[in-house]
Amino acid sequence: MSDPERTLMNLYGTATAADTVRIERLLPATIERVWEYLTDPGKRRLWLASGPMQLSANGDVELIFRNSELTRDDDPAPAKYAREAGEVRTVGRIVEFEPPRLLAFTWGGTGDDASQVRFELSARGERTHLRVTHCRLSTREAMLSVAGGWHTHLDILVARLDGREPDGFWRTHTRLEAEYDKLIPAR
Repeated sequence: MSDPERTLMNLYGTATAADTVRIERLLPATIERVWEYLTDPGKRRLWLASGPMQLSANGDVELIFRNSELTRDDDPAPAKYAREAGEVRTVGRIVEFEPPRLLAFTWGGTGDDASQVRFELSARGERTHLRVTHCRLSTREAMLSVAGGWHTHLDILVARLDGREPDGFWRTHTRLEAEYDKLIPAR
């Protein structure tokens, strides 16, 4: 693996605007396989969330998070995420859909007040460059949680694609959220 590729595997997300976090990874799978892990509920639940997704522009999205079930040998959820230790559901609507290169949908609703997440994929031989951009985040606290969350979820995706057991979700998220608190500037 070259140095730029290694960097993409370990890179922290960055605040690209006051309400936007972007994180990138070079994934050890073809673009078609990564697309399946984004769109197939059974595969998506292994690293992010299950739930139905109508695969078309304006299609409905429901994400069913069970973060405490994503990994083994984990710490309990921190007190501030106690309600998220069980099952959390969020809805959205697909706003951009160009298989297998682009998927964007609203997060936490379908109106203008919802945030939005965008997945951009590009083939790199047998690997895939993935850029995740989450925008319209209302507070710095939301940015810290989202940055730590995407970083943790993407680390789990890399482990799953590699056939490895991922590190504990809550243990990793707690550490990363504290690190992002030092990296993301105050508003």
